[in-house]
Amino acid sequence: MKSYLIHVVDDEPVARKGIALALRKKYRTKIFSTAEAAIASMARETPDMILLDIGLPGMSGIEALEQIRQQYPEMLVIMITAYEDIEMVVSAVKSGAYNYVVKPIQMDTLMIIVQNALETIRMKKEIQLLRERHLRENLPCFIGESHAILDIMAIVKKVAQSRDTAVLIAGETGTGKELIAEAIHHQSPNLKGPLLSVNCGAIPENLIESELFGYEKGAFTGADTSGKMGLVESAEGGTLFLDEVGDLSMDAQVKLLRFLEEGEYYRLGGSRKRQVRTRVVSATNKDLMHMVEQGLFRQDLYYRLAVVKIEIPSLNQRREDILPMARHFLVDLSQKYGKFFTGISYGTENILEKFHWKGNARELRNLIERGVLLSNGPELDLESFFSEDSYPNALSGGPEKQMQLPAMSPSGMDFPMLVKSVETHYFKESLKIAKNNESKAARLLQLSRDTFRYRRKKLGIYV
Repeated sequence: MKSYLIHVVDDEPVARKGIALALRKKYRTKIFSTAEAAIASMARETPDMILLDIGLPGMSGIEALEQIRQQYPEMLVIMITAYEDIEMVVSAVKSGAYNYVVKPIQMDTLMIIVQNALETIRMKKEIQLLRERHLRENLPCFIGESHAILDIMAIVKKVAQSRDTAVLIAGETGTGKELIAEAIHHQSPNLKGPLLSVNCGAIPENLIESELFGYEKGAFTGADTSGKMGLVESAEGGTLFLDEVGDLSMDAQVKLLRFLEEGEYYRLGGSRKRQVRTRVVSATNKDLMHMVEQGLFRQDLYYRLAVVKIEIPSLNQRREDILPMARHFLVDLSQKYGKFFTGISYGTENILEKFHWKGNARELRNLIERGVLLSNGPELDLESFFSEDSYPNALSGGPEKQMQLPAMSPSGMDFPMLVKSVETHYFKESLKIAKNNESKAARLLQLSRDTFRYRRKKLGIYV
């Protein structure tokens, strides 16, 4: 089934019919001689992509591109030009065109550009389906396919039904604890109330009490003359998220415990008892029970905070989530930086799945962002992610296994010949496995196609 629809807009009958004839082997097409007719047709059936001639009668291709981008911001547009007018092409790309082709059109080149563009669309649709499924569970941006994450989703859905049950979220740095807190809030009866977050480890010990519970005027030197409402009071009817709750001082722990037990508190320097109703969700990357044993955290507070405890496994413990998350980040960051990618290269996906993630999802997102910034596409490739001295020792948490290589002779060796023979062997093997398909062979060796082709020719290996 030809699922993709492509509009071909060109005022030259021979050109538009020739393009449509080439595309119809794989895709549905509609042809137009003017931009006005194409835009009018889009209102009836929106295409997946548009091939748009720059030099059109009436509305020009550049003007049409601007109007299309306003009405359909995600639309992929490939510009067609009969002459290599660099300034006009640059203007089109800056206005949001995906790519361009120059007449006379090389159909093989055009088909590759179209295929890459449609791969971008396919990946966006795949991510959108993932997002929609998770949004149905009210888990914003928490992408995951593992049993562990699905189990967490089920717990979140149940605990969110209450208005004030305390929840403790435990997990390593970067696992997404705040996203779980957001998910609980978004599904709870407190949704219309505020969701306020505070990093307990980022506030000086002498200020944490006043931040949480507020203060009356004159409570301490430098206090605001009108006093201040605390986060507990500001979160009334909503959710208060206490991140890194293990960093609270013992004094702050006592006052937080009183509030959790009685729903009551005093502002710093105040004598009037105050009452609010809010849910407290806390998070930590520390072993709070171990801190209890050491006398660093109150046991009674721990049990008050952990009425329901959710433990998020590290990314290394749920590797089936790595690629869906990586693709999700790629789509988001590509849009952020105005770039287009068809996906992640086969070799890079292998590395991502084997990588030892010390920083979990946060580290993965940072690597994808680095790749998006440094790579020009169409695929996000290995070289954009890792420097030569950083990634090998992080694979599977340790050094890569050493290859069995010939021993070094006391008299020396022909090192260039050894390197060439190893390269030649594996290049031939990859081409054999890939049935002489250079792109597939390059992926097998975790090389870009251009790098593979350059080295292949240098080695004198011909398909």
